Amino acid sequence: MIKGRVIGKIWSSRRVDSVPGGALLEVETDGGGHLVAYDPLGCNTGEAVLITQGSVAAAYFTGKTAPIDALIIGSIDEETPTKSRK
Repeated sequence: MIKGRVIGKIWSSRRVDSVPGGALLEVETDGGGHLVAYDPLGCNTGEAVLITQGSVAAAYFTGKTAPIDALIIGSIDEETPTKSRK
């Protein structure tokens, strides 16, 4: 799995028929790289995510073959700083 953060959305008005309808997001990985991942979860810009790649990502789509190489499989819950009470 790859850990990263969503940095934007990829807009595509035309796709091949086998690409499912849904969001394509640009993700910056913890290693500093960038990739485009299919998002079935509805993640937002700035959100930390987990991504899987390869045949595991493509196998998510049952009943058809989808040319998806990177799939967001989880949204990482992050702690928010709390103010100390006096």
